[in-house]
Amino acid sequence: MNSAEIITIGDELLIGQTVDTNSAWIGAQLNLYGIGVKRITSIQDRREEIVSALNESLGRRSGLVLITGGLGPTSDDITKETLAEYFGSKLVTDSGVLETVTERLRIRNLEMNDNNRRQAMVPEHCTVLPNQTGTAPGMMFEKEGIIIISMPGVPLEMKHIMQEHVLPMIARKAGKGVILHKNIMTYGTFEAKLAERLEQFERELPDDIKLAYLPAHGVIKLRLTGHGDNSSAVRESISGQVSKLYTIIPDVIYGEDEVTLEEKVGSLLLDNGLTLSTAESCTGGKIASLITSVPGSSAWFMGSVVAYDNEIKTKLLGIDPETIRVYGAVSRETAAAMARGVRLLTGTDYAVGVTGIAGPTGGTPEKPVGTVWIAVASDSGIVTERHNFADDRIINISRSANTALNLLRKQIISR
Repeated sequence: MNSAEIITIGDELLIGQTVDTNSAWIGAQLNLYGIGVKRITSIQDRREEIVSALNESLGRRSGLVLITGGLGPTSDDITKETLAEYFGSKLVTDSGVLETVTERLRIRNLEMNDNNRRQAMVPEHCTVLPNQTGTAPGMMFEKEGIIIISMPGVPLEMKHIMQEHVLPMIARKAGKGVILHKNIMTYGTFEAKLAERLEQFERELPDDIKLAYLPAHGVIKLRLTGHGDNSSAVRESISGQVSKLYTIIPDVIYGEDEVTLEEKVGSLLLDNGLTLSTAESCTGGKIASLITSVPGSSAWFMGSVVAYDNEIKTKLLGIDPETIRVYGAVSRETAAAMARGVRLLTGTDYAVGVTGIAGPTGGTPEKPVGTVWIAVASDSGIVTERHNFADDRIINISRSANTALNLLRKQIISR
C-alpha cells in the first residue's frame, strides 16, 4: 500500500459553500506513512457519480480509496445505500451503532426518529468503524486487494475515524517506503525572483528530493519532499538541502515548518524581553489580530490604536495636523508619526505604524490603490518603507500586515 485516492462527496463542496479541508488533512497524514495521494475527486451525492468515481479509482489500482461525505441522516444522503449496492450487500441494523446513536440522543435529550435509526443501518458485509464523535459510522470494504473506506464529511468525525481506526490499520499494512517534508518559510520577495535565485539549487537537487513553491499573500513556503526506504537517510538528505538554502537566500528565510510571521515576531520579542504596540489605518486592526492569535501574546503585545480617521490620528496619536495636511495621510511622515505616537502612548520597545490605500477607491496617479507606508519605531530610531501592492482590498490588507511584521522582524534581529 503506497498510494491512495480520495473521493469527497457533497454538492456544498462543488458550489464553493464548503471548503474541502478534509483532503488536505488526510493527505498530510498519509504522507507520514509513506503513502502518496495520486488523485482527489469531488463529486455530487448521486448514485451514478459515486459508482463512476469508484470504478475509476479501482481501475487505477491505488491500494487505498478514502471517501468522505454523504453519510448524513436525511434522504438526500445516499452514499451508504450506493455502497451497499456496489459491493453486493444489503443494509442491516448494526446493534453497536444503534446503541451509540441512542446514547448520544439521550445525552442531548432528543427523541429517536426514523432518520436517526437510518444511521445504524450499514452494508451487511462491511467492517464497521465506530464513531464516538457523531452518529454516522465509518465503513470499510475490500475489493480485489484494494481497501475502500467511507467516512463522514464532518471534519471532527472524519479525523476521529482516521486516528482511531484507519491510521493504525495503515501503520500495520504500509511498506517501508517513507515520504518526508520540510518547509522553509520565506518573505520579502516574489515567486519568480525566488525561483531565479534557486535555479542552480534546483538543478543540483538529488533525484530523491523535490522542491515546491507555495505562495500565499507574500509568504512563500518552500517545501522539500524526500522519498526513500530509510527515514533517517531521507531526513539527513533533506537537512543537507536546507543548509544550502540558508547560504543562498538567508535574507528572505524567516523560519521553518509552518511558523507564521506573527509567531516568529512573538518569539523574538519574548526571547529578548521586548514589547510591541501598533497603530493601524488601512489594515484596520489586522496586524493586532494576527499578533493576538498567537497564544501568550499578552506577554509582549501591549495594544493597538486603529486610527482610521485623521481626527483619531491627531487626537489619540498626537500627530500634528500639519503633517497630514502637507504630506497626506498616506505618507512616510504620517506612518512615522503614527509609530512614534503609539510608542509614546503605550511605552513599548517597538511600535509599528501602517497607513495606505486599500482600495478599491481612493487612489490617485501619485498614490494609486495599493500604496502603503510602513514604519517601525524603537530606541534605534524610525525605519520606513513604501510598498505598492495590488488593486484588491483584501490582498492589500493582508500583504500590508505581513510586510509590517516582516519589517519588524528584521529590525529586532538587527538590533
